[in-house]
Amino acid sequence: MSQHNETPKSAFLALADGTIYRGQAFGGTGVGVGEVCFNTSMTGYQEILTDPSYAGQVVAMTYTQIGNVGVNPEDEESNRPFLQAFIAREVFHDPSNWRAQESLDAYLMRHGIPGISGFDTRALVRRIRDGGAQVGVACTDSDAMTPEQGVEFARESPGLDGRDLVAEVTCQESYRWEEGIWKGIDGQVPRPSRPGPTFRLVAYDFGIKRNILRRLVEQGFDVTVVPATTSAEEVLALEPDAIFLSNGPGDPAAVQGVRQNVRTLADRKPVFGICLGHQILALALGGTTRKLKFGHHGGNQPGQDTVTKKVAICAENHGYAVDAESLRGAGEPVEVTHINLNDETVEGLAHVERPLFSVQYHPEASPGPHDAAYFFDRFREMVARHKAGESVTGAQVARGM
Repeated sequence: MSQHNETPKSAFLALADGTIYRGQAFGGTGVGVGEVCFNTSMTGYQEILTDPSYAGQVVAMTYTQIGNVGVNPEDEESNRPFLQAFIAREVFHDPSNWRAQESLDAYLMRHGIPGISGFDTRALVRRIRDGGAQVGVACTDSDAMTPEQGVEFARESPGLDGRDLVAEVTCQESYRWEEGIWKGIDGQVPRPSRPGPTFRLVAYDFGIKRNILRRLVEQGFDVTVVPATTSAEEVLALEPDAIFLSNGPGDPAAVQGVRQNVRTLADRKPVFGICLGHQILALALGGTTRKLKFGHHGGNQPGQDTVTKKVAICAENHGYAVDAESLRGAGEPVEVTHINLNDETVEGLAHVERPLFSVQYHPEASPGPHDAAYFFDRFREMVARHKAGESVTGAQVARGM
């Protein structure tokens, strides 16, 4: 148990349906407003906190004890937390881990992110699961509002539909990324060399996670990251061998000015997309997306290959999904390559004539299992074959053919 002895301040979470949960405050003092979601990961709370895909959301952890390993700079997935508030059943204020540099409480306080603990998070999860996602107000400042005022504020606040949250998280200028994955302490584990030759890659930043960039570098890509607003002409001027479409927050249909750029690039270059990038590729190919009841957030989602029937345990973080029927009527030869076994939503798609494919889940993990990490190998293989003049399709590569 934590040895933190300070008397906790009261806090509350107010939902738009009128439900109020009273708990204890930690982290920053203030009010966080956003769509409430729950994450089923047992570990990796720091990666979750710093995943830009959580912009506009209040995140509740289903695992009961959070904060025991503290926080360190190496495990951040971006330069700061983007979520609105953080909720956990029990928070450890005195971490025990050799890599920890500060506590979760101190980290959230430093970034001004309110946290709430000490109430029945199982009841919250059941309410979201049964009733669907809704806006909530997390308040750790007793002078800011009453719980009843919080309910009204939640009812008046927008959810994720129709909001271009990518504009809030994308980088402002292009930059190169050269760091690879952490490979442990020298002498403890083998350190394989990166494959050659090097290929030029342009990665669209819709809210990109650093471990995606690390994985791409490990595949021998020379990575240039560009803002979401970068035109197709500007990207082509960089003379890339391939294009990557990153993860990101919010409603994919609301992201401004991206669909046509991706469509233009998809006619010219190999493309690989993850999460929001997967959804945007589908939109560019004429498909549509829809909002899920409460989304998929966690490290234990089952993704199945529709041909081999093999199942990978996947890390996921999304509140929207590609509509499978819309792909069939889009006029493009696109096939669904993977589905989620829990609800049969689209988890992967690929073009049967061009080198284009994408996955809804996160093969880079951080946090989560590494079952699907092979997609980065397949992406490099697709780029290499295309560069060599071979006629290669996304469907072939997605299937490992």
